[in-house]
Amino acid sequence: MKKILLVCLVALFSVAVADAQQPQKGKKQTVTTTFVTDIDCEGCAKKVTNIIPYEKGVKDVQVDVPSKSVTVTYDPAKTNEEALVKAFAKIKIKASAEGCTDGCCGHDHKAEKSECTDACCEGHDHNHKH
Repeated sequence: MKKILLVCLVALFSVAVADAQQPQKGKKQTVTTTFVTDIDCEGCAKKVTNIIPYEKGVKDVQVDVPSKSVTVTYDPAKTNEEALVKAFAKIKIKASAEGCTDGCCGHDHKAEKSECTDACCEGHDHNHKH
């Protein structure tokens, strides 16, 4: 009887350890991106907080009017920076992702037709016209 109980406990412990080592399938990945925008008042901030959180995949939105930045946390499986920039454009707000993903503005800097208007590109050349 003791052997059976011991075998059951070892089996239960083994299953618990194996389950703990597996990656969590239910956990969703999120990405946080700060967008530089042309917002200049609380009215603009209200437009952002009323519309952007309802875009597909968006989890959180924080607006900072003095710095003209909007921080968006989103599920990269459902949306991306380009789609969010388009969402800003729908409410007539210009936005570009902060940080450097390809050069500094996410554009294909080797393409002749790439038009970069991001402030981060001022003062240096990415082989495209400004």
